[in-house]
Amino acid sequence: MGNHSADIIIIGGGAAGLMAGAGAAGRYAENGIDGKVIILEKMPRPGRKIMITGKGRCNFTNVKAWNEFSSHIHPKPNFLKHSFYNLTSEGMISFLESNGMESVVERGDRAFPASHLASDVVDTLVRAAEQAGAELCCNKEVSLCISESSDDTETLFRIRCKDGSQYSCRKLIICTGGMSYPKTGSTGDGYRWAGAMGHSVRPLFPSLTAIVPRGYKEDVQNAPDSKGHIHRSTPLTETGSSLCGNQLKNVGLSLYIDGNMVQDEFGDLDFTDGGIEGPIGFKVSRRCVNAVINGSKASISIDLKPAVETEDLTVRITTLWNEISKDKKNAAKAYKDRFRILLAKVLPMSLIPAFLKLNPNIDHKSLAKSLKDWKFEISGYVGYERSVITAGGVSLDEITAKTMESKLIPGLYFAGEVLDLDADTGGYNLQTAFSTGYLAGISAAK
Repeated sequence: MGNHSADIIIIGGGAAGLMAGAGAAGRYAENGIDGKVIILEKMPRPGRKIMITGKGRCNFTNVKAWNEFSSHIHPKPNFLKHSFYNLTSEGMISFLESNGMESVVERGDRAFPASHLASDVVDTLVRAAEQAGAELCCNKEVSLCISESSDDTETLFRIRCKDGSQYSCRKLIICTGGMSYPKTGSTGDGYRWAGAMGHSVRPLFPSLTAIVPRGYKEDVQNAPDSKGHIHRSTPLTETGSSLCGNQLKNVGLSLYIDGNMVQDEFGDLDFTDGGIEGPIGFKVSRRCVNAVINGSKASISIDLKPAVETEDLTVRITTLWNEISKDKKNAAKAYKDRFRILLAKVLPMSLIPAFLKLNPNIDHKSLAKSLKDWKFEISGYVGYERSVITAGGVSLDEITAKTMESKLIPGLYFAGEVLDLDADTGGYNLQTAFSTGYLAGISAAK
């Protein structure tokens, strides 16, 4: 396998790594420098996580202006500002178009490949990196990554792969992603190397994941060390099964931590085999999961009729109830049958069985309040096996935002999900990876 040396080595061939490769090799070419850039990717093919983004359609960025874009970044949006302005969302769209991929912008300012195929995004990124001059090496799982101070005060990085091959470089960019979807190759390697080289790693937890209501999954016996983790494969209860598959449009969702409302969202919500997901379910998951891990009690309230005040809804329901009761066809029907007719006028049919089961004492007088405040206690969350993103990571306090270079070790750079930087769903996470990766690449090649 031999020993290989390069000017810049990038570990990780995902969104951040491929953009780092394109940025570094492109900068060398622009300046007429014969610099060698190598990307080491552990999987047989690069960009595995990009391939499953947006259910394979790949919402790769969001074209909102910085002021609104930044409100979707956690925990320190200002850290991203320099990277973002160096490569904006529009800049990313132009970059992909210049490398042969057309884009379309859809609802919510979300950009997709015109083909709606995630593979087109991966192919375009690989083509851009390789045409710029970067060498992409797949099936290269790194087992050792260390830094050494040499006599001339420059840092030398030594890398060993599981296949026995060894690499060395003066500039190293770590783009290994997080812990989410480990089958795509994200297994937290970068955090270990960062820690071994003296960096602080902020506590990790899954984000943009399903939150699990109490009674949704069967026999949930959390191990003492699970801190609320409920595996996606845990079977659904009868209640979970009756909720699963329901998609609620334009509803309100409030998150309560230890009885205090801490977040209020409006939009679409899905009940799935994992729990509560969809755009607003994912939005509250970051704070919800963090609270559960830290031992707080979490609960949510769904407002099924956010456009109507409780008093107006009560009047409307009373009117409907009077019409149903006066209808001669219903004269001989029992209360519960007439009440079901009422429910069918205010709820999707598929939601009624679960709604009744979870609100056993409801009647037409209390219906309005229940529709406006459908409460669920949260017992846990789905973990890294199916969370979209990993929150936490390499501390931003130890990284220079204008270059992505480590403040502790010259020549060491970090980009993408390995950083303590994550975002809401809607194209923000991939743009964060592209922007930080590209900045790390051009900075390392200076």
